[in-house]
Amino acid sequence: MPRIAIIGSGFSGLCLAIQLKKAGIDSFTIFEKADRLGGTWRDNTYPGAACDVPSFSYCFSFEQKRDWSRKWSPQEEIRDYMDHCARKYDLLRHIRCATEIAGARFDGREGVWHLRAANGEEITAEVLVSAVGQLNRPLIPDLPGLDRFQGPCFHSARWRHDCDLAGKRVAVIGNAASAIQFIPQIAPRVGHLSIFQRSANWMLPRGDRAYRAWEKWCFRHVPLLARFYRWKIWLQLEMRFPLFRGNRFLAWAVRRMAEKSMGELVADRHLRPLLVPDYPVGGKRILISDDYYQTLARKNVQLVTGGIDHLTETAIVTRDGVAHPVDVVILATGFQSTAFLAPMHIEGLNGRSLTAEWADGARAYRGITVSGFPNFFMMYGPNTNLGHNSIIFMLESQTRYILGGIRSLIARDLLYLDVDPDVMRAYDERVQAELADTVWAATGKSWYKTEAGRITNNWSGSTLGYWWTTRRFDREHYRAQPRAEASRGAGAVAKGEAAAA
Repeated sequence: MPRIAIIGSGFSGLCLAIQLKKAGIDSFTIFEKADRLGGTWRDNTYPGAACDVPSFSYCFSFEQKRDWSRKWSPQEEIRDYMDHCARKYDLLRHIRCATEIAGARFDGREGVWHLRAANGEEITAEVLVSAVGQLNRPLIPDLPGLDRFQGPCFHSARWRHDCDLAGKRVAVIGNAASAIQFIPQIAPRVGHLSIFQRSANWMLPRGDRAYRAWEKWCFRHVPLLARFYRWKIWLQLEMRFPLFRGNRFLAWAVRRMAEKSMGELVADRHLRPLLVPDYPVGGKRILISDDYYQTLARKNVQLVTGGIDHLTETAIVTRDGVAHPVDVVILATGFQSTAFLAPMHIEGLNGRSLTAEWADGARAYRGITVSGFPNFFMMYGPNTNLGHNSIIFMLESQTRYILGGIRSLIARDLLYLDVDPDVMRAYDERVQAELADTVWAATGKSWYKTEAGRITNNWSGSTLGYWWTTRRFDREHYRAQPRAEASRGAGAVAKGEAAAA
């Protein structure tokens, strides 16, 4: 049985681990750099943190949670669900916390990956799976004087709960998905809140509320109802996909809905134009909120759109020369989304560097495998992000595909599998051609794209299309290296081993 190293204990890592268990494959270890599992939902603990897809679609289809408290699940409830899954499927003994993987090198002769932990430990495994996701490394903006600021300064994904904001002059740099959740929560407590907006966002009402007692009873006692409700949510979200392919009617309808909501909630006519984006609907993440616009009307809240020039020890100075005195700076500036596996250093056959392979942007076959890097799989990899539906659907599709690859290795007693470079190239060209016709391509800067403009994050089709393309492991597109008789049973002994005790 191959030893399998999974890097990351978020939804991706847990999903694959559970299905490996169900398949009777127990020889895996999940390496987690933090002190507990959870990924994004462990790291993001800012006030008001919640999912931006409905609760019932943000859990595994094979482990449907039917007792969500609200229509849009809060962070703690999601993290508790992940803990529940780990306990139920006996994953805790497979997770090695406080073990950060710094790099990995593939040995083509032995057919093993040599992993190097940050503490110097060496680990070997036949199969390597990256489950680190796209949104795990906070982006710290390169603002002149940021290091000069003398007050508390932290990223929203590394929230300082020991920092008392009561009565303070607080600056929030950024106004996207995280910011619109925590700003309404902290605004009533702070003395003054300055929101530094670089660009506006298209925003729709969330429509959140607690589930009623009778609804919870129905979901708990009628499992088929909960499943039907989940599929209804999926279908409703999926119907939005044509928006990203430039459907004019849908774009008009969504824009009208967004502008209507803004008009009803923002009374200040001078403020409204500042909240209208200059890019197509869907070009960047469409945000949802029930209380952000209302927060802007508070007397202690100011929206600043002049652009930041620099910071001093006690203020943020905008390009118009105005100094905005602040006590605390909160960075809501997103993540290093296009770096993917960084800062890990991954070497494939003949010492090929994955960083060098991706010099002009990350790419992968099905978003999962890369030619020249055998027995290496990615979850939530390049071009697998969604703008309209639950990423859990994509993760389950990737899990099925990866499990098919691992089964092929076992059934055919292979040293390794390596995707054909021509197949990967043709796939990437087709995906990029499809992406060229989307609103993402018509939009300037976004976290979906590299600085050069290549869309590296988003999937070009529907979730149904991705399910179809990953419905089976297409081993005919992989070079299969048989295990030579001389090396049968070998598989280098190392100081550590990626197999559960």
